[in-house]
Amino acid sequence: MNLESRTVQTQKTPQELFEFLTQVENYKQLMPDDTKFETHGDDKFLFGLKGMPEIKLSLQESIPFTNVTLGSTSDKLAFTLSCDIEQVANGSQAQLIFNGDFNAMMAMMIKGPIKKFLEQLASGLEKL
Repeated sequence: MNLESRTVQTQKTPQELFEFLTQVENYKQLMPDDTKFETHGDDKFLFGLKGMPEIKLSLQESIPFTNVTLGSTSDKLAFTLSCDIEQVANGSQAQLIFNGDFNAMMAMMIKGPIKKFLEQLASGLEKL
């Protein structure tokens, strides 16, 4: 299952946005207000959305100033969440990409909440 957020504009340069996204504690600023959030070291965090199981993500890959990829630490719910960053006039633009391998039933159940979550994260990036 592959889901993408809308592309959003931010006033941050690609370098500033990249540095923000590679610090896992900063994701708390992007999460919806009612989200449980805990950091676990320098490269992992746990979050819980209403109606969804708690998920732990770790920083998997970072390509300076163009991409940051987080991955689930659970084999039961294996997925990646990437942010592609591009330079534009007056800052940068970003798009979030969720990629997971789920059976049809699981995909049907989580598609709506994940799509909504991606849009909330994108809105958070837009406000930076």
